Amino acid sequence: MKLATLNDGTRDGKLIVVSKDITRYCAADNIAPTLQYALDNWAEVAPKLEVLYRDVEHQAVPCERFHEREAHSPLPRAYQWADGSAYINHVELVRKARGAEVPESFYHDPLMYQGGSDDFLPPRADIPLKDTAWGCDMEGEVACIVDDVPMGTTPEQAAEHIKLLMLVNDVSLRGLIPGELAKGFGFFQSKPATAFSPVAVTPDELGDAWKDSVIHRPLMVDYNGEPFGRANVGQDATFSLADLVAHAAKTRNLGAGAIIGSGTISNQDADGGPGKPVAEGGAGYSCIAEIRMIETIAQGEAKTRFMAPGDSVAIWMEDEEGHSIFGKIEQQVVQI
Repeated sequence: MKLATLNDGTRDGKLIVVSKDITRYCAADNIAPTLQYALDNWAEVAPKLEVLYRDVEHQAVPCERFHEREAHSPLPRAYQWADGSAYINHVELVRKARGAEVPESFYHDPLMYQGGSDDFLPPRADIPLKDTAWGCDMEGEVACIVDDVPMGTTPEQAAEHIKLLMLVNDVSLRGLIPGELAKGFGFFQSKPATAFSPVAVTPDELGDAWKDSVIHRPLMVDYNGEPFGRANVGQDATFSLADLVAHAAKTRNLGAGAIIGSGTISNQDADGGPGKPVAEGGAGYSCIAEIRMIETIAQGEAKTRFMAPGDSVAIWMEDEEGHSIFGKIEQQVVQI
């Protein structure tokens, strides 16, 4: 099943069911007015949405043309957005570039921060930037949306609570991060509004590409119209999405509609070393910081600049036939 939220001018938008090929939709507000309502009442609402999804596929109900630019993030706001770091390769590069070792605990105890969830960007909205010195960066990720998750849930149990999957552009302001981390209280100003893919999908939509709570497909990232990242989400994942959900629920309940992210998708090169650019036959990168870390390690300084007004990023994922699964995040940095 594929769901989206039309950006109709209201705070939480209107829930729609989208065809598998992401070309048509049917309004679902007679079943659930918003995606949050559907998640709050998932056991009752999901079967009705599934019936509507089948009807949309069989063209048994009136449909309208789906334009991705008219969609908001599937949840325009959420009760919680917590982002992990499932790809230790990314963490290793960042720490190696500044001469620091990765603590052994990072390999079995995930990193996670709590992001701002009251104001997500639509997937085709501009990224506002006030100062280029802040070091604007994209971060291509995947995320899941859960129903109610009890405190103490195990990873095996957490897998059953994953109801929807999305793609993410977790925008970061790299220039502000060191000062905030030095305070010992984590990210805040360095993590502005996040954008999610136009469409959220149930795990069964991925077929064999969904295994052990990990998506096994490449995440496509283009920067200024050129291939920048093709990292495989199922490769080099130290933690699954279920692991991250269980980590988030260790000491608290997670409410329906909570979003848990994977962190930046990052692959090693075939020889186990840092990843190579797409232009050199590698899987590339899902954020600019990673190539800057590799440049620092290899050359003593970073050469690639962060994003500036006019720069654009596109993030999407394709199935084996080359069809878009989640729709595409397409954003441009603008000066404010």
